[in-house]
Amino acid sequence: MGVFVFLPLVLPLTAWPIARLAEQHLHPRTATRLLTGVAAVMAACSTLCLALVMVVGTAQLPGNPLPDGWSDPEVRAAVPYDELAGKAAIPALFAVLVVCGRTWWRHVRVRRRAHRALAGLRDTEVAVLPDGAPYAYALPGGGRRDRVVVTTGLLECLEPAERRALFAHERAHLSARHHRFLLAVRLAAQANPFLRPLRTAVSYTTERWADEDAAQTVGSRRTVARAIGKAALVSRAPAATPAGLAGLAAAGPVPRRVAALLGPAPAVRTWPSLFTSVGVAAWGAATGAVVSAMSSANSAVTMVLILHAATPL
Repeated sequence: MGVFVFLPLVLPLTAWPIARLAEQHLHPRTATRLLTGVAAVMAACSTLCLALVMVVGTAQLPGNPLPDGWSDPEVRAAVPYDELAGKAAIPALFAVLVVCGRTWWRHVRVRRRAHRALAGLRDTEVAVLPDGAPYAYALPGGGRRDRVVVTTGLLECLEPAERRALFAHERAHLSARHHRFLLAVRLAAQANPFLRPLRTAVSYTTERWADEDAAQTVGSRRTVARAIGKAALVSRAPAATPAGLAGLAAAGPVPRRVAALLGPAPAVRTWPSLFTSVGVAAWGAATGAVVSAMSSANSAVTMVLILHAATPL
């Protein structure tokens, strides 16, 4: 395997340029899908290679349940600096599994708690809470119905056209299943900290995606911009909105979102041209993801063959 087993651990650095440029130059829908795909592939590959290195480290521990042949010098030689890297990979992989598991459980628990809080209300698409605190969020239904949750405190602050923009924004989050993109990049960033810039970027691009869909629905970009600005001024979303659920003013730099809506609509393009800065960054991130996949696949196949040869029949 050689150093190839370590490449997926650091290749996420190749995605840093596109994390910033995608926000500025790509359509939010394209940026969200690109960044989430790259993050998911790189996180899976780095976790796989960490597990391969962990096997070598575990085999060196006295009293481990693995076959004795897995601690032979031939197996250890497959990983550079096997004694240090192999043993360090054990707590590292354990930490990744614990943090990702906790993130997944908290995501499920927040959604269940939010649905339980609405149990006494009518089963309608829009749930209006009699709460003076101004906030709103999109609540995916899973096996149940998707719902838009908004308080009377926020509705009182908005004009009728701005309310339509609010509902269109939250419906866009639900119809495009933005919660899945957000969860995927959260787990990816937990698996490999080098992917955190992609998580931040996707938190912004999903909001911009919903902004653009809302602008098309209501037919006025300026109305959506006003709704976002007012909601941001009066909202106490960080304290009131369940963590991890998308909302009108809950994520992303609001001034940048408003400025983008006051400008022309972004061009819908599936892939940027190579002869631009964002094109170079996108191809660099894609290449990094491909190399990461190839390196992890090569390392996995090599490790399986080595362990098979070292295992007594």
